[in-house]
Amino acid sequence: MTAQQNVNPADERELVLTRLFDAPREKVFRAWTDPELMKQWFVPKPWTIASVETDLRSGGASCIVMRDPDGKEYPNNGVYLEVIENEKIVFTDAYTVGWEPTQKPFFTAIVTFEDEGGKTRYTARARHWRMEDKKAHEEMGFHEGWGQCADQLAELLKTI
Repeated sequence: MTAQQNVNPADERELVLTRLFDAPREKVFRAWTDPELMKQWFVPKPWTIASVETDLRSGGASCIVMRDPDGKEYPNNGVYLEVIENEKIVFTDAYTVGWEPTQKPFFTAIVTFEDEGGKTRYTARARHWRMEDKKAHEEMGFHEGWGQCADQLAELLKTI
């Protein structure tokens, strides 16, 4: 993995993180879509993933349950809006299974995997509904947390 490249947000409600992984995008995509692999990197340690359920298709539901170091669990339900194998995953918490709207949508993620000579340019964009949501996500540590997860993902990619 190399240092973060500067990528400008699309607008003021977007947060962006990008990395260049020393792995083909098929591996990076697999790490983002295989529940057993996701459990190994998807939250910053010492947090863990208790369970992952994915229906990896446009309109498919997902539920990722994060667990804090004290054992408290945080279910994150959502739906995939777009899935292009080895290229792009778009998901949101605005809906759950059957396009059921959630009480308070927070963000939509656009994750892309671009080939750069056998390496993968990974870009994660978090688009928020409101400026207050973006600010809250920044204060929760978006760049630090998603950055740590990207570091964990880079280590995992060396083993798969």
